[in-house]
Amino acid sequence: MSLSAPGSHFGRRVFGVATLASGLTVLIWHSHSRHLSYIVFAAAAAQVLGGAAILYHWTAKTGAAVLGAAYLVFVLLCVPGILAHPRIYNSWGNFFEQLSLLTGAALVYLRLSSAWSPETPNRIGRIFLGICTASFATEQALYLGATASLVPKWLPPSQVFWAVATTVFFALAAVALLANRMALLAARLLTMMLVIFGLLVWVPLVLSAPHSHANWSEIAETFAIAGTAWILADLLGEYRKT
Repeated sequence: MSLSAPGSHFGRRVFGVATLASGLTVLIWHSHSRHLSYIVFAAAAAQVLGGAAILYHWTAKTGAAVLGAAYLVFVLLCVPGILAHPRIYNSWGNFFEQLSLLTGAALVYLRLSSAWSPETPNRIGRIFLGICTASFATEQALYLGATASLVPKWLPPSQVFWAVATTVFFALAAVALLANRMALLAARLLTMMLVIFGLLVWVPLVLSAPHSHANWSEIAETFAIAGTAWILADLLGEYRKT
C-alpha cells in the first residue's frame, strides 16, 4: 500500500492524533519548573485542541495554526538550554525535534492556504525536515550506546548494528531531502522507519511501564515526527502526479 496518494490525509491524521496525545501527556504528568509551568500548560492545551482540530478538513487550517503556535513555544523553550550548554548536543537535539513538529504544522497550514503554490510547502518541508533529520542522525551518532540500548534485544543481528544502520538511514534521508534527489522515496522510507521505531521500541516500553511519563512522551513525539514525514510524503506525491 502506498504511503502517499493524491488527496491522502493519513499523514495529517497521524500527526493530529500524536500531537493530541503529546499534549494530554504533558497535562496529565505536569512537572515542569514553576516559572515555565503556565507557558507549557497553555502550549500543551493548544496541542490537544489543535491536534483534534487538524483531524477534520473544515477545521484543519485553524488546527495547524494553533499547533504551529504551540510548537513555536516549545522550540523557543529549547533555546535557553542551548545557550547554557552549547556543547551538549542533547539540547540541540531537542530543538530540532520540536522544529520538525513545527514544520509539520506549517506544512498543513500552507497546503490548505490558497495563497501558496504547491511547490512552496514542498520546498519548505524538504529543507526544514532535511535539517532536522540530519540532527537526528547526529544525535544518534553521538549517543550511539543509548540508541543501541533501545533496540529490542531479540532483533538480529545486534542492537549496535541497528543503531548504526538507522543513523546511516537518517543521514541518507537528510541528504536526499536537502538535495531534492529521490526526495519522495526518502520521505516515505523515513516515515516507515519512524513508524517502526514507534511500534518496536516505544510500544513495548509503554506496555512494560505504563506509568512512565517519559515513555508516553517519547511514543507520542515519535509518531508526531512520523506524521510530519508522512505529510511531506503526501505533498511530494501529490505534486509529482499533478
